[in-house]
Amino acid sequence: MPVVLPNRIVHPSYTETILTQEVAMATTDIEYIPPGQLRPWRRNARTHSKKQVRQIADSIETFGFTNPVLIDGEGRILAGHGRMAAAELLGLETVPCRRIEHMSEAQKRAYVLADNKLALNAGWDEDLLAKELGALLEIGDLDFDVGVTGFSIAEIDGLVDGLAPEEAGNPDDDRLPTENDCPPVCRPGDLWQLGPHRLVCGDSLDGDVVATLMDGEKARMVFTDPPYNVAINGHVSGLGKTRHREFAMASGEMSASEFTGFLQSAFRNMADHAMEGSIHYVCMDWRHMQEVLDAGQAVYDEMKNLVVWAKDNGGMGAFYRSRHELVFVFKSGSTPHVNAFELGQHGRYRTNVWEYRGVNTMKAGRMEELSLHPTVKPVQMCSRPMWREWRWRTRCRCI
Repeated sequence: MPVVLPNRIVHPSYTETILTQEVAMATTDIEYIPPGQLRPWRRNARTHSKKQVRQIADSIETFGFTNPVLIDGEGRILAGHGRMAAAELLGLETVPCRRIEHMSEAQKRAYVLADNKLALNAGWDEDLLAKELGALLEIGDLDFDVGVTGFSIAEIDGLVDGLAPEEAGNPDDDRLPTENDCPPVCRPGDLWQLGPHRLVCGDSLDGDVVATLMDGEKARMVFTDPPYNVAINGHVSGLGKTRHREFAMASGEMSASEFTGFLQSAFRNMADHAMEGSIHYVCMDWRHMQEVLDAGQAVYDEMKNLVVWAKDNGGMGAFYRSRHELVFVFKSGSTPHVNAFELGQHGRYRTNVWEYRGVNTMKAGRMEELSLHPTVKPVQMCSRPMWREWRWRTRCRCI
């Protein structure tokens, strides 16, 4: 006769040894033991970073200690070293433990490895995963940070944005021609209407050009990537086969005061066509932090933060290879801004470090992207400040 155990049936073909082990495990009670009385497995090969331990601690605070620490008869931890470290971080007086006493010493050594490795062998249904994360984001009164799932904001944005249906048509039809294929068709003053969006060819230092672009509307948010006043050849493009022409302005020829004035004029035009309390994101190379700060102080009412875009690999650089770019965050006006800074306000754990893959990542299509612009910004990163935080409040207008 089959033996009935909690949530499963054990057939007589199981060996008596295995059956005895499962009965022992099924009837073991949970013990609450002070962390100081437990010992880590001396040869535990699994490591836990401070960041992961903090994530586990956040999970315990949100959901409770749902998974007990597995220990042997001597109080040695077989599974749950990360949970144990999180418990110590939280200052818990006791932790729930399940005592496993049927294993041999060799089985314990193997189990410590298996417990960590087997979970890594699982995969994800990315479509379903993206839908689940998206559904969590849609819950307006979520009382915890979505970051407790273990997914970073960049990962969540990438997965959720990937749910958008692809546009109809052949992608080759949108491929840009090379410079020598045909004469230019874009001239200063040209304006394109792209559905609800507008695109203008012109000088952002010219207030009339910006006014034409905005057509009487005010921007709630600005994300701008001005030229960095560094030479493209040598500082940006390097010695690879992809070569770029220098920018028309601010390509290394300006002094510090000239570049500050250049930025200040552009910032003023942006502020003049933005709402009171709007947030302005300004990308800049580390070499010209001071000019951005001086120009921003002359135009904006407050600097809210400094964001670091951390790429997955380094670019050009001699003393250090540059793996980051800076995004200065300013506020225009004194009206309260739409709060994209309050941590956890909408279930999002916001930090001022953004982790998105740079265009110099070894991936398919990277050379085509590099051929368009020397400092390409990921669309997901540029849309991040406005789309996720403000979609509940207002229709977004991209400029």
